[in-house]
Amino acid sequence: MNKWKGKSKGTILGYKIFVWCIRNIGIRSSYVVLYFVAFYYFLFEKNNNRYYRYYFRKRLHYSYWKTNISLFKNYFTFGKVLIDKTAISAGLRNKFTYEFDGIENLRNLLAEKKGGVLISAHIGNFEIAEYFFADIDFDCQINLVTTDQEVTVIKEYLESVSVKKSTVKFIYVKEDMSHIFEINEALSKNELICFTGDRYFEGSKFLEGELLGKMAKFPAGPFLIASRLDVPVVYVYVMKEKNLHYHLYARVAENVKKRDAQGLLNSYTQNLESMIRKYPLQWFNYFDFWDDID
Repeated sequence: MNKWKGKSKGTILGYKIFVWCIRNIGIRSSYVVLYFVAFYYFLFEKNNNRYYRYYFRKRLHYSYWKTNISLFKNYFTFGKVLIDKTAISAGLRNKFTYEFDGIENLRNLLAEKKGGVLISAHIGNFEIAEYFFADIDFDCQINLVTTDQEVTVIKEYLESVSVKKSTVKFIYVKEDMSHIFEINEALSKNELICFTGDRYFEGSKFLEGELLGKMAKFPAGPFLIASRLDVPVVYVYVMKEKNLHYHLYARVAENVKKRDAQGLLNSYTQNLESMIRKYPLQWFNYFDFWDDID
């Protein structure tokens, strides 16, 4: 069984190729390269292919042919999201268009001056959100709580090619729970705390919730912490549309009682499922999410 190990895939060579393509042949032309990359993954990433065939066939009930076509498109879309992220951080944000859906929820959250919690997922391209917030006078520090042990050299390389340095601060989950103090300090400054709620890894505490008609494990931390804090909770996603257009969604977690982590998780899974059904090719969790594959 392949579970997520707390570390994202990717090599610095891949990002260097993206940067070279973007600078020399443009963003849209760079997408052409992805046909070959997506086809390679479609042929040779056997584990990922099994998991995503299950996702499309058993959870979304696609036909055999639609499943295979969707699998290829999923890899292709993931590549486009990575190219877009690299291009935007390299100073090409003005090449993209965007729209905000529910941005008043974020404004209201900050107006309460208690900070707030954003919960997102590995869907779409949330990492580019900060590059768009400035255009709506959204001046707030975002703190991303993560267990991801991404290779430092990749982060350093992306920072070296970025025109505008990222303002997102990372709070890493630690075994001694000291990250709780960092979270409380950030909230006291009216800052935002962001979690991703859809990636549980083996050995960590979890809650169970239903997604796409079947129970799955979710990391307990985001929902335990968010349900105990006296601050608003907003679900936020940044989804890729046609061409170079992005759509940001922000929805308030409603009718969730304080200290009810399971209730918050249930609210989250309902919201996430609506986004998955609307953008089925943009969910990027390449592991046995439902523990249902032999």
